[in-house]
Amino acid sequence: MTDITPAPPRRPILGALGVVCAHIEGEDCVILVKRKNPPNAGTWGFPGGHVELGETAAEAAARELFEETGVIAEPGAQLMTLDVIPRNADGSVGGQYFLVATLCHYMSGQPVPDDDALEARWVPVARIEDLGLELLDRVADLARMAQIARREESRVAPNAPIT
Repeated sequence: MTDITPAPPRRPILGALGVVCAHIEGEDCVILVKRKNPPNAGTWGFPGGHVELGETAAEAAARELFEETGVIAEPGAQLMTLDVIPRNADGSVGGQYFLVATLCHYMSGQPVPDDDALEARWVPVARIEDLGLELLDRVADLARMAQIARREESRVAPNAPIT
C-alpha cells in the first residue's frame, strides 16, 4: 500500500510594503524601486517582500525598505492592505499575496538599489503618473494616500519635524 500524502493547501503569502513619503527638494516624494526579479520584474513599486516568522508586517516593511534601498525608516501606521492574485495564461490562479502597506517615517539614507531592486529613487507624488515609469497597480493611489497621511500626521503634531 502506497502512502499518498495530499499536498498542503495553497495559501496566500503575507507580504509587506514600506511606503516612505518625505518632502524632498520642495515636493512630496515617495521611494519607488524597479523590480529585478519575478513577479513583476521591470515594474516600479514600493519596496517590499515576505513577512518572516516572528516579525510584524510593520517590522518587515522597514526591513525590506532597508534591504532594497539602504534607507532607514521607522514604521508607522498601516495605510492599506492589498490582495494580489496573479493569473496564469489560462486564467487559473498563479498565486496569491496579501500585502500590508505601512507608512514608514524617513530617518536617513538615500535610495540605492540593492537586494532585488534594479533602481531605487525618490519620485514626486504629484508627477508619479507622468514620468513614464511602468507602475504596478495601485502604486499612484498608495503614494497619494501616504502623502495625505504624512500631512495629517504633521497637522495633528505641529511641533514634529516634517520629513
